[in-house]
Amino acid sequence: MTLKNRSIETSGWSKALELAPSEFPLTPLPIISGIVPPGLKGTLYRNGPARLSRNGQKVGHWFDGDGAILAVHFNSSVLGGQEPHAIYRYVQTAEYQAETQKGKYIFGAYGTNPPGNLWDKLTKPVKNAANTSVLALPDRLLALWEGGHPYCLNLQTLETLGLENLEGLENHQSYSAHPKIDSITGDIYNFGVTPGINSSLNIYRSNSRGKIQQKGLIPISGMPLIHDFVLAGPYLIFFISPVRLQLLPALTKIKTFSDALTWQPELGTQILICDSSSLQLISRQETEPWFQWHFGNGYLDKDDTVVVTLVRYADFDQTNNYLQEVASGQTHTAPQGIFWQINLEPLSGRIIDSYKLLDIPCEFPTLASAEIGNSSRFTYLSVHKPGVDISKEMFGAIARFDHKTNTLTTTNLSSHCYPMEPIYAADTEYPQKGWILTVIFDSQYNRSEVWIFDASHLDAEPVCRLALPEVIPMGFHGTWRNKEK
Repeated sequence: MTLKNRSIETSGWSKALELAPSEFPLTPLPIISGIVPPGLKGTLYRNGPARLSRNGQKVGHWFDGDGAILAVHFNSSVLGGQEPHAIYRYVQTAEYQAETQKGKYIFGAYGTNPPGNLWDKLTKPVKNAANTSVLALPDRLLALWEGGHPYCLNLQTLETLGLENLEGLENHQSYSAHPKIDSITGDIYNFGVTPGINSSLNIYRSNSRGKIQQKGLIPISGMPLIHDFVLAGPYLIFFISPVRLQLLPALTKIKTFSDALTWQPELGTQILICDSSSLQLISRQETEPWFQWHFGNGYLDKDDTVVVTLVRYADFDQTNNYLQEVASGQTHTAPQGIFWQINLEPLSGRIIDSYKLLDIPCEFPTLASAEIGNSSRFTYLSVHKPGVDISKEMFGAIARFDHKTNTLTTTNLSSHCYPMEPIYAADTEYPQKGWILTVIFDSQYNRSEVWIFDASHLDAEPVCRLALPEVIPMGFHGTWRNKEK
């Protein structure tokens, strides 16, 4: 086998990113195999960076691609029947519309500096890519991007309705891409960071319709990168890794935000534990340095210990470099994200114990939405297939980790299939049963499909495969919204 052929074989995922995907209207999805479970009623929403180039210009980081939303409706009353339909549309942000009109990139982003002279660079705002996650509210969908306000879309048509302030966000306040919903109260918790020499962590509590009811503010040193947080029963927990933004190089556009983020392990990782009712700080602790993008879950154990699961990296640089390389279609960095558990004493923030749950690289830990903040037996993950070169490959399987038996059940996918983050959907007819939905890119046939697995049998064949009309590039996060009764 020649080196060229070997490169093609190990970079099959890059085919999904070569061209900007085409939008498509509400379209029925042909069944390739199996049947749609009768109890699967609701909508799968997925977000991700879709457009990575314009007229030969390429973005500098995967985080900078223009966001596009995929919605797959199952047994929707609006559609009248059980036949699944899907729709795919770009989020029409102000920056996306301006760049579409000009036919070129004109704004900077996380890893891309804007073109032009110094004055142009300094005066242009950072693009709101709206490309990271989604929050499905009763009457609208939010496209989330943690550097600013979310964009509001129609739940059915994905028409962009404009920026959303949730009746409480101020102009300078951002809204993270990882809100947490309390399954008992329906309250929505989230945060944003206001940058500065001395930054502030803004905490928000909204009602189930998204309206902000309460805010908290915690001063933090420097400008850290905080992507996710933990809801654990009565606590909100923030792990602030020792990544700090060099403000002057970033603000003057000497460096991109990505390049201006520096790994400073001597600072250690800070653990902030807050009361979810008052949004006030309870404890602040410091421990060894690591970096994480995503948490699995958090809950209060029977002995009042807080249990947290997360995907942990030894440092920031490797994972950030890998994500930057993805945008070029060829990667050579091997980030080692490992699934960990940490047990905390909440009143002091002291770590009682911490250990690896798995030894294989993984990411995108998810669980049933009803279990967020509560004890949960299963975590679903994106994992690498055994024996692959993880410096060149994207995740080739999804898996279920059983916290009771410490066992991992993995899908058996072909080497040319690349699944996105696994999303759990509860069965509406049998609440104890659930389904795992993922969008698959098949590089051999250059097509995308929606696969549905029985959550209890991920190592079996999917119960249903649906054909999508266009290639959907690999993205970040999604959600499942149950059909309203």
